[in-house]
Amino acid sequence: MTSNNSNNLRDLRDEVLKAKRVVLKVGSSSLTGSAGAGLDISAVDKLVDGVAILKKRGVEVLVVSSGAIAAGLAPLGLTTRPKDLATQQAAASVGQGVLIYRYSESFARYGITASQVLITSDDVIRRSHYRNAQRTFDRLLALGVVPVINENDTVGTQEIRFGDNDRLAALVSHLVQADLLILLSDIDALYDAPPTSANAKQITDVRDFALLGDFQIGGAGTAGVGSGGMVTKVEAARIATGAGIPVVLTSLANVEAAVSGTEIGTLFHANGVRTPSRALWLAHASSPKGKLHLDAGATTAIRERGTSLLPAGVTKVEGDFSAGDPVDLLSPEGKVIARGLVAFDADEIPQLLGKSTKELGASLGAEYERELVHRDDLSLL
Repeated sequence: MTSNNSNNLRDLRDEVLKAKRVVLKVGSSSLTGSAGAGLDISAVDKLVDGVAILKKRGVEVLVVSSGAIAAGLAPLGLTTRPKDLATQQAAASVGQGVLIYRYSESFARYGITASQVLITSDDVIRRSHYRNAQRTFDRLLALGVVPVINENDTVGTQEIRFGDNDRLAALVSHLVQADLLILLSDIDALYDAPPTSANAKQITDVRDFALLGDFQIGGAGTAGVGSGGMVTKVEAARIATGAGIPVVLTSLANVEAAVSGTEIGTLFHANGVRTPSRALWLAHASSPKGKLHLDAGATTAIRERGTSLLPAGVTKVEGDFSAGDPVDLLSPEGKVIARGLVAFDADEIPQLLGKSTKELGASLGAEYERELVHRDDLSLL
């Protein structure tokens, strides 16, 4: 992590100009201003202007856009973001139509077609849904469409929500194998102190997230319409860069400069290799419904050899879950080592514990002669 210098700025410019598929994420406060004010059409146009620059360069673009709940506040006569889920869903239902209409109208200025894609974490964690989401995005991009993606706040429950669109943007970037993620905020870069502080210094690039622990990273903004903040953007950058995708953080006001490769904002350097996308979603977008406690042998096998989890390696089960739900896998010391999609209901598992698959097949039938959690449905944590 360093302050401004020419090498770092060249790095940022290179990452932007070589990208062929880019995800841009914009937050509620950037699009609406204060709560109850409604959508700022000029802000939507500003974002679309930036997308048009990329499209003209032949870049495929996806937009992850917050703002549905915020856009629905004014039509419903609300002045602050509601705290209860039902009213949030109602506001999202009203606001989503407003949001996509404004995007479609703005993109029409450039002859660009936009589409609306609403998802929940459950839509992508499960294998068939995940593959379908990939196919849908690939086809939209092949047709020259700009997908405008948002969490499906209208029907999302607490159990299947992402929690913030910064994390959603990081996960979508990996799902579509993007070359770059651009996070657009109200702040033009990451700072080592609150930007309003006289001594605050801009951080132009980040290579080691551990070093950020020494700094004061801000929370959600004061506009009262968003759910994220600088902390969620840093966490999104950690997810994306850890999966091999560089991240640029800057403000919506600077979007045109950023997509043109101007040395601006903060560059988070990619520091990992691309891993199976679905495993990333499972690790970062799912909420565990229960726990499986493993013995030492199963713990070692999963950690070091990447094997499936068999009933013989489980010592205890906790929680009330159904087949296909995410569960945490715990070592004998009680540490969570992995998360996976379980193949049996919680009430079926006690009779399976400590037994080999052959023993289970002989006593309970062939349908029980299988893994508790298949390795393709596992993600190490």
